[in-house]
Amino acid sequence: MVVSVTASTTQGSLLSEDELKQLEEACDMALELNQSKHRIYEYVESRMSFIAPNLSIIVGASTAAKIMGIAGGLTNLSKMPACNLMLLGAQRKTLSGFSSTSLLPHTGFIYHCDVVQSLPPDLRRKAARLAAAKCTLAARVDSFHESSDGKVGYDLKEEIERKFDKWQEPPPVKQVKPLPAPLDGQRKKRGGRRYRKMKERLGLTEIRKDANRMTFAEIEDDAYQEDLGFSLGQLGKSGSGRIRQAQVNEATKARISKSLQRTLQKQSMTYGGKSTVRDRSSGTSSSVAFTPLQGLEIVNPQAAEKKVAEANQKYFSNMAEFLKVKKESKM
Repeated sequence: MVVSVTASTTQGSLLSEDELKQLEEACDMALELNQSKHRIYEYVESRMSFIAPNLSIIVGASTAAKIMGIAGGLTNLSKMPACNLMLLGAQRKTLSGFSSTSLLPHTGFIYHCDVVQSLPPDLRRKAARLAAAKCTLAARVDSFHESSDGKVGYDLKEEIERKFDKWQEPPPVKQVKPLPAPLDGQRKKRGGRRYRKMKERLGLTEIRKDANRMTFAEIEDDAYQEDLGFSLGQLGKSGSGRIRQAQVNEATKARISKSLQRTLQKQSMTYGGKSTVRDRSSGTSSSVAFTPLQGLEIVNPQAAEKKVAEANQKYFSNMAEFLKVKKESKM
């Protein structure tokens, strides 16, 4: 194509006799050199079983002769790394007007040997790298004239073929796995007298259950004024209306918490009878209190509540003001 395009665009002047003779001699010389090259390759190929038996077993005698000829001998080939060995024989084509779709860069004689070409196209580059690595090992064995029977070459070729078969195996079929076993560990099994005593001591007592239980649609009474909103639940709502002293169960030895003991103690320290308006108890409740010092004493049951109301009016009402203001000292 280049010759025809050049001939069609030039002036078309004829060559002289001397120029035509030189051109024909150059063409004959190029053909003779090419024939000599092929004869040398054929001779080396016929002697490759003696020169490099392990290398010729892997890639063939023809390819082994070509890469050894380009490398400059078996010794230079053995000193060459595998990445450079794979590029031996790569041709740099000048694509003046040609398509680059069929061009395979970084491909040499090893890529075009029969071992690599027998694989699918998507595996050939990977196979060429593997074959180049094994050829490097075989060339180093041959350069020291070891394993002349080709045993190393056969082992390397078997390894290459085994890997080729592994690459072409279909992927394993995904099996539907059942649900894994639950991660719940085995429950801690413990028994004995000590464990039973601990459960009885830390267990929820009947008093605590009654204190936590609330009545539906009924206004709860505050246990004491210091902690508004805290009630005793169902405690003291049956029987005489008074909270009885908590008793310790002799069988379980269950104890009452200190917070509940303080609550019951403050409730039992209320002076006088309870208010009929507040507690909705019977009107026969007495205002007589028994004190350890004066014995029988009449007290006002609403005095404590009145005292709290006066304190709230004094400190927290809208009309309250500062009681004492610290004056700045004059320097």
